Formats: sequence, structure tokens, C-alpha cells
Amino acid sequence: MSLFTNLLNLHSASKPCEDFFTEIVAYFLSVNNDILLSWLKHHSIISDDNYSSIKISTQQEHKGLESHTEDSRLDIVVELSNGFSTDVIFIESKIGAKDGNNSLKKYIEILSNLPNVRHRILIYITRDYDPKKEIKTPAFNLEPKVSFYQLRWHQFYARLQQHATDILAQEILMFMRRNGMSTTNQFSSLDLLTMVNFNKTLNLMESTLSEEVQQEFKVAFGGVIRGAASRTQWKWDERFIIYTHFSPSTWDLWCGLGYFGLNPSNLTDYPYLGIFLQVSHRFGQRPKIIESMQKIINDKPNLWTPSNLKVLPAWSGIFYRKSLQDFLSEENHVSAIQLFFQESIRELKTVQEQYFDFPWKGVSTEEATEADKEDLDTSPSSIA
Repeated sequence: MSLFTNLLNLHSASKPCEDFFTEIVAYFLSVNNDILLSWLKHHSIISDDNYSSIKISTQQEHKGLESHTEDSRLDIVVELSNGFSTDVIFIESKIGAKDGNNSLKKYIEILSNLPNVRHRILIYITRDYDPKKEIKTPAFNLEPKVSFYQLRWHQFYARLQQHATDILAQEILMFMRRNGMSTTNQFSSLDLLTMVNFNKTLNLMESTLSEEVQQEFKVAFGGVIRGAASRTQWKWDERFIIYTHFSPSTWDLWCGLGYFGLNPSNLTDYPYLGIFLQVSHRFGQRPKIIESMQKIINDKPNLWTPSNLKVLPAWSGIFYRKSLQDFLSEENHVSAIQLFFQESIRELKTVQEQYFDFPWKGVSTEEATEADKEDLDTSPSSIA
């Protein structure tokens, strides 16, 4: 096991794999400027390396523009200066999650508004395939112009292998392999196994979210959006769930039941299943909801798991969940998971009645619109 994996496992809260890896890579590039410049030149992001000053910072905050609803926090900011002019590069790094908040568009607008900058560059680097063709056109239409580059972590891995004699580089490479970031564009035996078994796996998951489970969900919370578990949720947010929201016409307060973490950063992790209640950072009644959620966590620490209850701005929530691994010893997996889903529904209904002093009204399939569903833009699997 790599040193960085061991350090990440010591983290007491939910494992911030993306932030953790961002800090590692940023530090490595800050002490190995030649590797940084070589990497940027290799992808034609810069044309020369005649810089006298290189500054790298992480989690840099930028005040939102008038058109933005919130401030922004950049994963990595690189400032390259030759003494006469400065080039600025924003790097947005993703491992398991994707850009679900239109953050890239905001970063491009912030870059375009920076004063005294020669070249403005946004790099979106991901582990998984996440095409962003729609970003390139607005990036070039702005004035001053912003250059947008989309890269994959396996490309960085291949480049870093050329410097594998460095001990820190070796540790980074080991961490990347463990977290599926060295994967190339070739199908593996595991990929082929997934292909031929996909329908069987999907059918099993659909069976656990049966009509009986959905009916209990409807009775408890008023409705099921789209009337069934959505495959688009699998694509967008690595989850396969039935869900509804409780605030009028928005997703500011919602709950989902099913499978979460279907594309974990660590490929040895199991998905988890259960029910999740989440509140938006922009919801007017958020303070009261957070207070109630915290009481639930304090009273039932062995049953409920918090997510970002003390973080702002952020989506916050509570989970009633178990690992899929907990069900593998059961003789009938489908039956055992169905029973747990029903238990999860009843548990959320119980805490709703005991801890929240305002009524929830679930939204039916007919009331939900496509625009509503697009507002569900933050993955609980990525922040929980």
C-alpha cells in the first residue's frame, strides 16, 4: 500500500480523495517545475518555458461575479511569469465525481475577468470520460479569450512514469494505480466482464427497488419522480435511486433511496445502499433543517451518517445506509436488500415526524419537470 493511501485512510471523516490528491500533485509540481512545464508543453498548453517565476496554490477562493450565485474555490491555480507578463492556469481536478454545478463555466468567466493577465487557461482533468464540448465555444467567445483543455489522469500517469526514479513520483504513481487513475483507453478483462453482466446486474438492482418498495416510498413521502429508478442518475452521479423533492418547484430539499457510490475512487470499495436526505446551501430553511439533522446524528450516531453539516457553501445531508458487502452473506440478496430499503424508508419517516417541525410534501411524477431534475446537480455519493 502506498504512503498516501495510508495517510488518506487515517482521515477521521469521509475520505476527501480528490482534495487529498490535489494537494499531493500541486506540491509535487511546485518542487518539480521542470515536470510541470514539460507536461504543459507536451499537451501544447504553453509554447515555451521561459518563465522566471512559477507560483502554485490550491483551494484558492474567488469572489463570484454578479451573474454567479456563489463564490468559487479553485483546485489548483498556476501563475507563470516571465517578468513582463503573467499567464494564469486554473486546473479543475476530478477523480470519481464530475462537474455537476456548471463550475467550469464560472471558472472561465472568472479567468476572463482577471486583470493584467496575458494568457488565460482552464484545464479540466478527470479520471473518467466526461466530455465538455459545450464549454469550448463560450470559452473562445469571451473577451479576453480563455483557452480550454480537457485531459485525463491516465495521460498524466504516463508522463510521470518517465520520472519514476523520484521517490515522491513513485508514491504518486502507486496511489494513482490504486485509485484507477492509470487506466488507459483499452478494455480490460474486468471491463469485458462488466459488459456481459451489465443487464443481469441492472435487473437485480431493479428487483430490489420493486413496486412494493416504491409504493412504500410513495406512501411515506408523496411520490417517486419518473416513477422508477433512473439510469441518468447512474450516469450523472454514480447512483441508482428512486427519489423525490419536498420544497416547491426546486430540489433544495430532497431524498433518494437506492444505491450510491457506484463509481468509487478506490476500486476496492463497495457501493453502499440506503436512504439520503439532502438540503441545498441556498434553501431559506436550511439552518432549521441542519439543526434537526445534527440532533438526529447526536441521538442516533450508530444509525445515521452526516455529510457536510458544518460546511458552507455546500449541500448537506444525512445517510441511513449500509455497505453492499454487508448483504453478501445473505442467502437471498434481493430479499435482504428489499427489507433494508423498507426499513430505511420507515426510519426516515420516523425522524421526519420526530425531529422536523414543518410538513414535507413529496412531488409526484406528474408535478416534476425536466427542468426540476436538472437542478439536482450535486452528487451525495461524492460528498458523503
